[in-house]
Amino acid sequence: MTGGYGGADIIFDCDITVEKSEIAVVVGPNGAGKSTAMKAVFGMLDLREGSVLLDGQDITHMAPQNRVRIGMGFVPQNRNVFVSLTVEENLEMGAFIREDDISETMEQVYHLFPILKEKRNQPAGELSGGQRQQVAVGRALMTQPKLLMLDEPTAGVSPIVMDDLFDRILETAKTGIAILMVEQNARQALEIADHGFVMVQGKNRFIDTGKALLANPEVRRSFLGG
Repeated sequence: MTGGYGGADIIFDCDITVEKSEIAVVVGPNGAGKSTAMKAVFGMLDLREGSVLLDGQDITHMAPQNRVRIGMGFVPQNRNVFVSLTVEENLEMGAFIREDDISETMEQVYHLFPILKEKRNQPAGELSGGQRQQVAVGRALMTQPKLLMLDEPTAGVSPIVMDDLFDRILETAKTGIAILMVEQNARQALEIADHGFVMVQGKNRFIDTGKALLANPEVRRSFLGG
């Protein structure tokens, strides 16, 4: 993918792939184009070159809301819950495109995030940062996505909450969903990743398995603090 906003390209010949039940992580320094690449996958900016495929279908020119209907879920970093609505109402909002019974999916979300079941009648605005992130992920899961995209899911949470969120993300992948994640906590993210993409200045610098990237001396020195 090559593209950006207005006339300026931010990502250049950038490749990202993720398979069913896998976790792919995009890492790199600030300003590398990580979130831009994810927004390009979701259709939030125009590509000048390249394409986006979901299950082999070319969706390059499809609007984001239509991508949700065919199986993409996207959780932005900021303002990702309806603070005045209860936890359960937030989850119901996630299922707005569905016309079938959502109760089974709701139970699956509660099984994945037990704290949400406990607090289901509380306004989301009263929750901690980590709990809000669980609401945001849960709401995206209500659409029954094939691909779930998470933009900095652990931003601003404590190390303990981060570990818990990563555990939940692993559990989500086990249900058969492909997960694409942009993450600042590169070392921890690569530990759970099947594949990692290290971006620098809008381009792929390294592509490998999470384990291989963690073991790569240049990656360790340049991006993981040694």
